[in-house]
Amino acid sequence: MNAQTQPADSLRGPLLAALASLNQILLGKDREVRLALACLLARGHLLIEDIPGVGKTTLAHALARVLGLSYQRIQFTSDLLPADVIGISVYDRASGRFRFNRGPVFAQLVMADEVNRATPKAQSALLEAMEERQVTVDGESHPLPEPFFIVATQNPSFQIGTFPLPESQVDRFLMRIELGYPAASHERALLRGRDRRDLLADLPAVLDPAAIPALQRRVTELHASDALLDYVQAIARASREGNRHQAGLSPRAVIGLLRAAQAWAFLHGHAGVLPEDLQAVLPSVVGHRLRPRDAADARGPVEVAAALMSSVPIP
Repeated sequence: MNAQTQPADSLRGPLLAALASLNQILLGKDREVRLALACLLARGHLLIEDIPGVGKTTLAHALARVLGLSYQRIQFTSDLLPADVIGISVYDRASGRFRFNRGPVFAQLVMADEVNRATPKAQSALLEAMEERQVTVDGESHPLPEPFFIVATQNPSFQIGTFPLPESQVDRFLMRIELGYPAASHERALLRGRDRRDLLADLPAVLDPAAIPALQRRVTELHASDALLDYVQAIARASREGNRHQAGLSPRAVIGLLRAAQAWAFLHGHAGVLPEDLQAVLPSVVGHRLRPRDAADARGPVEVAAALMSSVPIP
């Protein structure tokens, strides 16, 4: 399958401008920024796991700024309640009826900060929102804004006061990424440059939020050949066979893998999805889903993806 470049697309121009703006804020993190944009284009949700202070919140806020999205940040703590996330019905004495007061989840980009510091009960408040893009309170459903994108941050499990996310919640995050420490040259630029919060305040929107659904539709229309679909299914089958993983990739994960590959291909101007596009997103899509059966198995997402790719021939 040979790489091809699609004709210039008016929808891609502002998207590439957004990428350039984000790279001015997150120095040296082009790949991670591209994965975050691909996650949004694939209509997924993003989980960022890393130590405090490496730019997780900055990335979420910068995405909202350059894409022109309404933004809400929810600080997850051990005493957070589901109503603090989705909202609550309050009795209105004047009308004699209950009125729903919307919670912070009603935004186009919601940052769930330190999501694993909340109890499972509070974490579950996001489940319906992430899958159905609506919340139900007192038997009434309330649609969420379009587009709707959750960026959750998670502290490493070895840190004090964390609750592990259940598998059902983890599977609803299309991608999981890490930012890591900056390279020495980029850290020096951070030391000499302006505070990133000041830069965020001056960051203009370069994309109309109304254009994002059109971009997402364009991504799903990007051609994936039968050979490419065979490759996706072979990877899924390899994840389910043998005894290395507690469970293989779910159908939702397999569909998400294809969508992520389509989004990556669109970002790079490909006329169709290439095996290289699939391989580029594979670690971020499968790394948090495939848990080793052996507790002593300490492979990271890159190693897990590499093992899958080595067991499946490229079409």
